[in-house]
Amino acid sequence: MLDVAVIEDAAAAEASLDPIRALLLAELRVPASAATVAARMGLARQKVNYHLKELERHGLVALVEERRKGNVTERIMGAAARSFVISPAALPGVAPDPSLAPDRLSARWMLAVAARLVRDVGTLITGADRANKRLATFALDGELTFASAADRAAFTAELAASMARLVDKYHSANARGGRNHRLVVALHPSVKTGTQELEPTNHAGTPGRTKEQ
Repeated sequence: MLDVAVIEDAAAAEASLDPIRALLLAELRVPASAATVAARMGLARQKVNYHLKELERHGLVALVEERRKGNVTERIMGAAARSFVISPAALPGVAPDPSLAPDRLSARWMLAVAARLVRDVGTLITGADRANKRLATFALDGELTFASAADRAAFTAELAASMARLVDKYHSANARGGRNHRLVVALHPSVKTGTQELEPTNHAGTPGRTKEQ
């Protein structure tokens, strides 16, 4: 079972968003039969079987094993991954395009960049899996606390300058056989547990209305 699977097909995305099917995907993180899952969820076995067939048709669940019980063969199904993310590739006509309005201070532009990251990495994972090859990637994830808005502004300026120096040092535009790589660095306030409220800040880093409001 994969840790994360990317859904790139619109029909598969639609199937995964059905409330019952979403619950089935969660239940089948531990492989089980339709009868077992139906009992857990309080649903008719026939209804569970119907939804399982739809999920299986889109590759979201798969047969793990078959068990013979008297004259009946019990199919043990498992989710294809512990969690799923829907790629913008599933909705190509309305997928975010960061090139339309590049603005490093825009939260919505950051979201568009993140969406492109999901789309591109999902495509790369699919290709690597088909070729049975390892995909070379690297990511950093951390959290820090700024004492003041001025410190945050100074940090972002120093980070941008440092990244520019690294890119200038290692970028080889004319290297024969060189492989292009995309670099994404993001900084945003951490989401507070149990609430979606965040104090808005303006582009100077002080409290006020943001460009996104």
